[in-house]
Amino acid sequence: MTDALLPAAPQPLEKEGDGYFRKGCNPLAQTGRSKLQNQRAALNQQILKAVRMRTGAENLLKAATNQKVREQVRLELSFLNSDLQMLKEELEGLNISVGVYQSTEEAFTIPLIPLGLKETKDVDFSVVLKDFILEHYSEDSYLYEDEIADLVDLRQACRTPSRDEAGVELLMSYFIQLGFVESRFFPPTRQMGILFTWYDSLTGVPVSQQNLLLEKASILFNIGALYTQIGTRCNRQTEAGLQSAVDAFQRAAGVLNYLKETFTHTPSYDMSPAMLSVLVKMMLAQAQESTFEKICLSGIQNEFFMLVKVAQEAAKVGEVYRQLHTAMNQEPVKENIPYSWASLACVKAHHYEALAHYFTATLLIDHRLKPGTDEDHQEKCLSQLYDHMPEGMTPLATLKSVHQRQQLGKSHLCRAVTHHEESVREASLCKKLRNIEVLQEVLSAAHQRSRLKYTQLREDYDLLNLIDVPDIIYVDCKWLTVSEVIKLLKSFGQNDIEMKVVSLLDATSSMVSADAPWQQIATWSEVSVSPAPEVFIRTPASCLHL
Repeated sequence: MTDALLPAAPQPLEKEGDGYFRKGCNPLAQTGRSKLQNQRAALNQQILKAVRMRTGAENLLKAATNQKVREQVRLELSFLNSDLQMLKEELEGLNISVGVYQSTEEAFTIPLIPLGLKETKDVDFSVVLKDFILEHYSEDSYLYEDEIADLVDLRQACRTPSRDEAGVELLMSYFIQLGFVESRFFPPTRQMGILFTWYDSLTGVPVSQQNLLLEKASILFNIGALYTQIGTRCNRQTEAGLQSAVDAFQRAAGVLNYLKETFTHTPSYDMSPAMLSVLVKMMLAQAQESTFEKICLSGIQNEFFMLVKVAQEAAKVGEVYRQLHTAMNQEPVKENIPYSWASLACVKAHHYEALAHYFTATLLIDHRLKPGTDEDHQEKCLSQLYDHMPEGMTPLATLKSVHQRQQLGKSHLCRAVTHHEESVREASLCKKLRNIEVLQEVLSAAHQRSRLKYTQLREDYDLLNLIDVPDIIYVDCKWLTVSEVIKLLKSFGQNDIEMKVVSLLDATSSMVSADAPWQQIATWSEVSVSPAPEVFIRTPASCLHL
């Protein structure tokens, strides 16, 4: 059982002598997450041993000239490669152990994927920093023993951060301290002799460097990973919990994207630009999924415009997971991305595409134009569901014809059943996903619902009359910079334009957080334009140049 759901409020900094840094979690505490991290650390050591033995065998194979010795080395090398592959598969199993990180509340929802924290070895700064203080600053290094001890303690605490905002603050405080330490004690022209070792979170292979770049990048990665764990832990049965999950996954994506753009030459594979791009896509996809769940939380009313909105939102989630699955199967990330992650992305892509077709079928079959109905509005909504209408059909004619609505609706149900069957099949092909009971239950329930509705409407000649329906699309907004807005307004004859910020936050946006660090879309602004008729334009704050 994990600890309490709600994150603890940040505690005041404790004073213990001259030490003033927060402490991490007790590394000996037998929580589910600590056990998982301990297993990860043990696997990392076994992988390190196997890698060293394989390297030695490869070197011996190159140096040996005796044919019998070479055959024995080749045999040993094949065993080592087999052992290493089994260890990496065991590490992949830990990476898909999503149950440990989920909310403690019972939920009939598909699990989300968190990132595991990178493991590191102990580092003692004291001797090197004391020597540098004495040599470079000509001061008695013993005057700074307590401060150096605080720095060592802070790094040790960062190995076991708590899974809440206090844990993020702990990692951030160490990252900030590293900036100060680097500017004062790590000159670019000199190696300080401190070796920082971090283990790849996906492959378990260790990477070592003598500069602080690897240390800073790894701490940033762990900040992003901690946000993913906070996001998966949120209670997805409440609106506040889902909004917190959206916020956490957006923050994780922002941190990982900042890492990708700032630290471009990290030797660890899980922090390579290609892998970080995939991880950013995965976090944004999970944020989009949480947004969809938030819309559906209060129940989906069987009403035309509500069903249009839900169908488009489901199509958007399916689209982002389809793009994620494609990215996961591209070189060079394909070899090291966990197979279970790629399988789950494919399962979710089919699942949400099926939901989009199901809700579209429902709005076509269950709703008819009645006297007093806003025909123009319904026609516009139906036309926006597709990139193009099926051949021989127009939105208004389809809305008015009961036969066309039934025919088109059953075709969508057929597509929904096909996608559901594919999602169930993909989940059954992955051993790790087969063991996630709630995933199997959600997929099975959605599949049975679509099949039941299609069975109730099916007729003998349906197979001859089914329409090749197009995919459901999500109508997204096109963002304009302020200069583009001014140019557009001037084209309508508005020459004297004065721009001013009216508010710094649009609280109605479900995918925006005002205080999320490193977010590319962090805040919104409403900009008023005068003179002329009153015009309000929503633009990303990052585009404003006032």
